[in-house]
Amino acid sequence: MLDSIPFETILNRILELPPLVLWAFFCFSNFLENIFPPWPGDTVTVFSGFISSSENSPLSFFSVVLATYLGNLLGALTMYYFGERFLLFLKQTKIPFLSNLYHEENLRKTLGWFRKFEIVVVLVSRFSAGIRFFVSIVAGMSKMNIIKFVVLYSIAISLWCGILLSAGSFVGSNWNQIIVILSYYNRTIGIILLVVFVYLIYQILKKRNTKLT
Repeated sequence: MLDSIPFETILNRILELPPLVLWAFFCFSNFLENIFPPWPGDTVTVFSGFISSSENSPLSFFSVVLATYLGNLLGALTMYYFGERFLLFLKQTKIPFLSNLYHEENLRKTLGWFRKFEIVVVLVSRFSAGIRFFVSIVAGMSKMNIIKFVVLYSIAISLWCGILLSAGSFVGSNWNQIIVILSYYNRTIGIILLVVFVYLIYQILKKRNTKLT
């Protein structure tokens, strides 16, 4: 049904929304993508950059940047504190399935690896929806210094979201072309992560079989 409505008509309706409602939506979108990766947050971010550059836009580019930053940071901090509480929950729970997820030795190695590379991992995490979701949780589980986490994640937000917002603003009505590029980008990142995951599983199984023999 939406396909039959001219884009200009949809855009005009969006631009007629109260500035606070539009700003809150963009802020919430960035918050939501940090706690629910399937949400197309990057697409909305590009679109918000386009909206800020539209004629008679109720939002300035700065206000969109602020919404993007606050939404992302609040979402990341929510998952950070969730990770902290989730670790304690796993340790104390008596639920069979969940209690099996808690393995002291494996967890110690994982958190130790994260602490070793935490700066790079947090900086890079914002460039992939799947990674950013888990990194914030692991940062909380490892009790990473909260100020350090906020500073690093803020830099990551500035880099990635700055690119998306600027691209959306620069290309104007052709903003959907950025979405096509993003789809190829996310697909490539997904394949790389899958290959890395399979390789790690292979190495773990290989070491386990070596110990058994």
